Amino acid sequence: MQIESNLPSQSPESSESGQGPEPSIHHAITSSLPKLNLRRWQLWGLLPLVLLPIGAIAANKVLSSSEQDPAITQALPVETLVVEAVDEYRVARSYSGELVARRSSELGFELGGQVVEILVDEGDAVNAGQPLARLDTRSLQAQRQQLIAQRDQAAAQLQELQAGPRAQNIEAARAAVADLQHQVDLARLQEERRQGLYEQGAISREELDQQSFGAGSLESRLQQAQSNLDELLAGTRQEQIVAQSAAVRQLEASINSLDIDISKSVLTAPFSGRVSQRLIDEGVVVSGGQALVKLVEGNSIEARIGVPTEVAASLPIGSPQAVIVGDRTLTATVTAQLPEVDATSRTVTVVLALQADGPIPVGQTIQLSTTETQPTEGFWLPSTALVPAEQGLWSVYVTREATVENQHTVSRQDVEVLHNEGDRVLVRGTIQPGDRAITSGTHRIVPGQLVTLVSSAE
Repeated sequence: MQIESNLPSQSPESSESGQGPEPSIHHAITSSLPKLNLRRWQLWGLLPLVLLPIGAIAANKVLSSSEQDPAITQALPVETLVVEAVDEYRVARSYSGELVARRSSELGFELGGQVVEILVDEGDAVNAGQPLARLDTRSLQAQRQQLIAQRDQAAAQLQELQAGPRAQNIEAARAAVADLQHQVDLARLQEERRQGLYEQGAISREELDQQSFGAGSLESRLQQAQSNLDELLAGTRQEQIVAQSAAVRQLEASINSLDIDISKSVLTAPFSGRVSQRLIDEGVVVSGGQALVKLVEGNSIEARIGVPTEVAASLPIGSPQAVIVGDRTLTATVTAQLPEVDATSRTVTVVLALQADGPIPVGQTIQLSTTETQPTEGFWLPSTALVPAEQGLWSVYVTREATVENQHTVSRQDVEVLHNEGDRVLVRGTIQPGDRAITSGTHRIVPGQLVTLVSSAE
């Protein structure tokens, strides 16, 4: 196979002797030297352009590493707070209760009977003494009329006894006595005559005895008539007047009792309020004490709230308290504290009287807000000053003076959160009164870092 080449051919003989076509090869090499030098200078001119990005990347790495190292970073500006110790704090508490009517009654008739009229309906507002329902009273009215007639009769007899005997009766009694006296005188005269006849033997002993007994009978009648006359002349005895007066009063008492029964046949409101339930309609025969309507006092509502015994001690009688009903905040006054502790909740029931402009539904939930003082030593800090620590604990960054002017070194102090209140917390731990706690930007800070104070809250 034949291989073609652009190079000039050379025989072995010529290469060994250094003769032949050697001048032509040297010329080719020497003629190419200027071109090689030109390319070398071009490469050296491009070298700065290649090294410039590499230097920039290296510089950025050096700068970033210097920012992460606290030893070579510049002092960061931070806001601090001088902590002050407290020995107590106040906690807002809320206790729930129920709104109840001060008075609530299920009303019914004391006596049984047929309901003939109900005058109110559910939701109606009533005043004290207003009629609510009525019973049938026709039989009671008839009994009353009968008792009135008996009383009038007894009263008339009493008036007659008090007035005494009439003059006509006295005169009639005197006339009867005088007539009997004449009859007795005549009988005694005839007896004397019959006695003489008997002694003469003109009449029998039987006739004499008949005349004697007749005269004795007339004398008895005379004594009776005289006694009646003496009684009329003496007038009515006081005992009779007293007895008749008692009979009149007894009948009057019976009438009054019946009037009370009639009045109880009208059911009236014992206090002003609102009808919450109507349980019976007209025509029903009810028994004594059976409920017809339920009445609640609408204008006087109170709250009953159970609170711990120690909280009840801080709610004296008559003290004003803030309560929440729905979305309304009202003022209430403590009126009473029930003397017994609830067996289930172990709380004391506090009774409060509400002061509201409009009506409030009974049975609604009410909340009592109180403020309690808790004795605890600690420090108040903004919640932004807390830094999460290990095992669920918290830490606070505090500043200490450094050698450089206006620069401080950061140290980390462990704390325990005692109470959380909005955007601030109460803590205790290794911090001391007078330490400056960093309150913002804690995510950019590590212990040992230098910081400058831009502002502080004393």
